[in-house]
Amino acid sequence: MERQNLLGAPSATYLPADEEAAAALAAGEPPADVAARFPMYSAAWAALAVGAFEHGDAVTAYAYARTGYHRGLDQLRRAGWHGHGPVPWEHEPNRGFLRSLYMLAVSAAAIGEDDEAKRCQQFLRDSSPTAAAELNDEPLASRRAPLADEPPG
Repeated sequence: MERQNLLGAPSATYLPADEEAAAALAAGEPPADVAARFPMYSAAWAALAVGAFEHGDAVTAYAYARTGYHRGLDQLRRAGWHGHGPVPWEHEPNRGFLRSLYMLAVSAAAIGEDDEAKRCQQFLRDSSPTAAAELNDEPLASRRAPLADEPPG
C-alpha cells in the first residue's frame, strides 16, 4: 500500500539498480559498448557525454546527455515519479540520470542553448541539491563557462 504524504511534499524517487550494466562500466568496458548492450542505463550515456565534452565536442556531448536524460525520465516515470520531487544523489542508481541532466545543462550552455541550460540546471537543483553541488565541484565544471545563473566559482 502506498503511503500518502500528508505534508503535500512529493516522495523521493529511487531508480532500480542495473547491476550488470554498472559492473560492466566499473570494470572499464567502453561506455559506448555498455550503452549498446544496456540502452536504458543512463550512466553509460552520461559517461559518453563527459568523454565527448572533454574532447571538445559539445554537440555530441549534448546528444549523449539528452539520450541519458530521456532514458532516465522513462525510468523515473515507471518508478512512480510525477514530474517533480526529489531524486536523491545518495541513491547510486539515480546518479546516471542526474549526471545526464547535468551534462545536458553543461553541453546546452556550450552550444548557446542558454534557456535549456538554465532549465536543466534548475531541474538538477530541484531534484537533488547534493547532486548539483557535487557535480559542479567536479573537474569538468572548471573546464566550461559557468551557467548564466550560477555564482562565479
